[in-house]
Amino acid sequence: MFQYFDKIRTILHTVEQEQHEQINQAAELITEAINKKCAIFAFGASHAGILTQELYFRAGGLININPIFGREIMLDTEPVTHTSKMERMVGYGEQLAAKTPFKEGDVLILHSVSGRNPVTIEMAMIAQQKGVKTIGITNLSYSKTVSSRHPSGDNLYRYCDIVIDNHGDIGDATVELPGLDQKVAPTSTVIGATIVNTIVAEVVRKLVELGDTPPPILYSANLDGGDARNKMLFEQYKDSIHYRF
Repeated sequence: MFQYFDKIRTILHTVEQEQHEQINQAAELITEAINKKCAIFAFGASHAGILTQELYFRAGGLININPIFGREIMLDTEPVTHTSKMERMVGYGEQLAAKTPFKEGDVLILHSVSGRNPVTIEMAMIAQQKGVKTIGITNLSYSKTVSSRHPSGDNLYRYCDIVIDNHGDIGDATVELPGLDQKVAPTSTVIGATIVNTIVAEVVRKLVELGDTPPPILYSANLDGGDARNKMLFEQYKDSIHYRF
């Protein structure tokens, strides 16, 4: 009855089948970084940044995932069209990267559906220059049909060590309705959240199998004892945490 449910199920199946290896590579990369006490960062602009918020300080998530937020590309910015202007501004991504404490061996997760805007491209470029491994979540069929807005002429996937394709429709919206040219209901947030949480689950599984260190899993603050356990985790992983706890 609901076309969107059908679309999401189909895309999730495609991602599971066709991006299995890339997702596993991303989990291995992050697992290795955690064992080396390196930091994990996440970035996206505007709606793409929702995945950063999904990963950040989330119960059942990893305590050592550091968000990169740009005030001008958050969705509470008014007018909201300012976010589009800023993510297209050449040099803005370089400024955000410059104030991010990247070091060699760290990992950066980037999300951009089209992969064409300078802010995310520059973040990936600067990170790689500093020896940071990059994981890009994007829509390859979409990205390869649009031109880059960055002077390099390249889209995001060119600057990612691992590229995970979200297999969405070009333009992101997916539901077709009779009498309407424009599709509705985007898929990138649902699919992207599934991808990043799959990566988190696989990282924790690998860490448990290795048995070298307790996995840095955040406990819910709404469970008794959760705050105390999180403080202990923070102390254990504080060298790879760059946000205020």
